[in-house]
Amino acid sequence: MNTPAAPQIHHPAESELFDETLSCDVDLPADFLRGSGGVRASVAEQLLRSIGLVEDGRGEDKDDRGEASPGQQRIEAKLDLVLLLVGRLVRQQADALPLRPLRWSRRGIRLQLGPRSGAVAGSAGTVRLQPSDWLPDHIDLPVQVLAEAANGAGGHYLWLRFDELGDGLEMALERHLFRLHRRQIADARRHR
Repeated sequence: MNTPAAPQIHHPAESELFDETLSCDVDLPADFLRGSGGVRASVAEQLLRSIGLVEDGRGEDKDDRGEASPGQQRIEAKLDLVLLLVGRLVRQQADALPLRPLRWSRRGIRLQLGPRSGAVAGSAGTVRLQPSDWLPDHIDLPVQVLAEAANGAGGHYLWLRFDELGDGLEMALERHLFRLHRRQIADARRHR
């Protein structure tokens, strides 16, 4: 179920978060914030559902719906350009999240960090991440720190388990991960 090219990391937290479940290895703008903050699950859920509606209707599933007309393709291309330009403007005016390699499942996230975060196992925190490259907005997810360990290349891994997401957000998150996984498989097939 996982990406075949993903590096093998042997740590108990890795097994707890990613064994026997769908996971994706991606590079996304993301960061970890220590301490429990006011995470609004409904905002994250709505953003993930909206991304899903846009992506499911964009022509990624052409096999199911047939080919889009040339007019629809032009409109989608124009919208893509507008979103790209708006995204660049927002990133220029706001503090951007650092791009990080991460592994993501419905249970939690492993972030690859540079210096040690200093987070203590069992402590609460928030993962802030940008779930889509075309939309410069982020979601905040409540997490509990499982572990932190050196990665052997001068950086550190931080394993974070999702903490009380709620049914709606959990379903939206699983659907988003499924789309990411499906896209990774399609990209791998194209590059063969």
